Amino acid sequence: MGLYFWRELNMHAVKQPEEFNLKNIFVGSEYIVPIYQRSYAWEKDEIELLLNDIYDSNGRYYLGSLIVDETAPNTFSVIDGQQRLTTLFLLLSFLKDETISVKSLRFEAREKSNIALKDIYEKKQIDKEFYYSKEIVNGFEIIKNFFAVANSKDIEYEKQFKSKLHNILIIRTQVPKQIDLNHYFEIMNTRGEQLEIHEIAKGKILSVIDKDKPEYKAISALIWDKCSQMDSYVQMNFDTISRKILFGENWDSFECSNIDEIKSKISIKDEEKEKRFSLLEKIEDPIKSSNKKSENDGENERFESIISFPNFLLIVNESMQEDSNENDASLDDKKFIDTLKIRWKNGDNAVRFIFYLLKCRYLFDKYIIKREFAKEYKEEGRWSLQKLQKYYDQNRNQDKPDYKLTYSNGEKDTDEKTETLRSLQSALRITYTSPKTMHWISIVFTELNKDQNADLTKLLEKYACGKIEEANYTEASGFGIDRIVFTYLDYILDRDSISKISNFQFQFRTSIEHFYPQHPIEKECWDDAHLNSFGNLALITVSTNSKFSNLDPQSKDASYPEAIKQSPKLSLMCDKMKKNGNVWDKTMVEEHKKEMIELLNKEIEKYRLIIATK
Repeated sequence: MGLYFWRELNMHAVKQPEEFNLKNIFVGSEYIVPIYQRSYAWEKDEIELLLNDIYDSNGRYYLGSLIVDETAPNTFSVIDGQQRLTTLFLLLSFLKDETISVKSLRFEAREKSNIALKDIYEKKQIDKEFYYSKEIVNGFEIIKNFFAVANSKDIEYEKQFKSKLHNILIIRTQVPKQIDLNHYFEIMNTRGEQLEIHEIAKGKILSVIDKDKPEYKAISALIWDKCSQMDSYVQMNFDTISRKILFGENWDSFECSNIDEIKSKISIKDEEKEKRFSLLEKIEDPIKSSNKKSENDGENERFESIISFPNFLLIVNESMQEDSNENDASLDDKKFIDTLKIRWKNGDNAVRFIFYLLKCRYLFDKYIIKREFAKEYKEEGRWSLQKLQKYYDQNRNQDKPDYKLTYSNGEKDTDEKTETLRSLQSALRITYTSPKTMHWISIVFTELNKDQNADLTKLLEKYACGKIEEANYTEASGFGIDRIVFTYLDYILDRDSISKISNFQFQFRTSIEHFYPQHPIEKECWDDAHLNSFGNLALITVSTNSKFSNLDPQSKDASYPEAIKQSPKLSLMCDKMKKNGNVWDKTMVEEHKKEMIELLNKEIEKYRLIIATK
């Protein structure tokens, strides 16, 4: 929604988004939660996550956005963000913060909620049986209990918590006066279309470009919006003319070396012809808007990016750093604005970032895996590493996108180089599931920007081996074994056909499985050393771990043969057991551990000198 939402804001001269902290978000303002909003619904998990985020913050920290409509001077109807705002009011009430008042927050036509907020603010004795909103009272009780536990462990906890409030930030945005708020609220709920933190960054970048390099502003806004559509290949986000200019006659190369070349080649007028409905048009005629088909509709249903656009922006930023030491804070979207602010320091920084944004987006689509939902994988999806090329559809008399394995030069459906890299990246993806730990993508961008013919498999194998060395893999046991040790070992076993599983695909596996169970049924319990040995363990999905329960190894193999195939290591353990007369004992555990450690040692040795000098 980004471009159109910002355009409507500018068209109607609406106040630009403002930055507040928790010490001034309520000062001089009154917030009303309208009747069409749902009641307060946050429970223990959401509330404690917010409180922990505040306490764990270091410096400026963004909680998110608040979208409002100013119905009277300094009185705002809350369009989006009411759950967070209500929780903050309850928090500040508990902390006895002087920046809120009894008028700071109220619900439209919800008397029970307003009485609860008023009595909580005035610190009256709260009786749950009284005429209160139970949800709001429960929310306040959760906050009280949270601090009671925290203060019992650290007498300075509450004091330290309060000291952070000035640096906890929230972005408040006002909607245009002409918008039908009921329609707007419905659109946000059904389509998830709201002003996100990356829209703030876009506004800041465009503002410095407008001041320093006004002729670059339109092309920068265009590139930003095309790159933000993450679930399609970026070539398909441009109009047909710009597609050939930027990505070549076959749509499979990136033809520009700086933003000046892009500006000289792309026609903004051509792009305008293919723009979607604006936000106001969607609101005025949502049926017409929802029925409108675009060239990308099929593609957007087929592919799914492994990261969101805000995370992509952070990864691009990290890859541009001269000294890009791996630091999770650089990819933490809670520190999004502070991390990216160097990119709008001036116009030169901004347009350079915009150019690299487009270049990295092209590289991302070609060299980083996606989830693909097509043919027999239409429901569950599969890992895909493909490049986009053009082909001519004679039946429809038009050019259309075609997808080939990234390193394939022909028509064949298999390519060993591509398949190896696809497997390696999927191993990393299911290991480092949090976006702020996906530094391997930044490393790929950095290397490809130096040399597009770089050997990415060697690059990422070296990265993984470094992580394994850090994990103390030879000494760790049980739940202390890092997940990368399991996933990379499975990658080696599959890559080298030591334990080859037909059509093997990495799944999101988080559960460590004891092949010989911790609590066997009618069998002896093993000592901890053998039970938690690397030779007795494998990584599987939580649901499979539940199925296996306390079954012995033979029953697991007999009852769930397909589940065994989730892990080449587990499959190898089963094969060894069958060759040993269907017996899995402590001697086999030690032998298997020794063999697997030797495999990892051999792999790491290939990169040890490089790792030691990195």
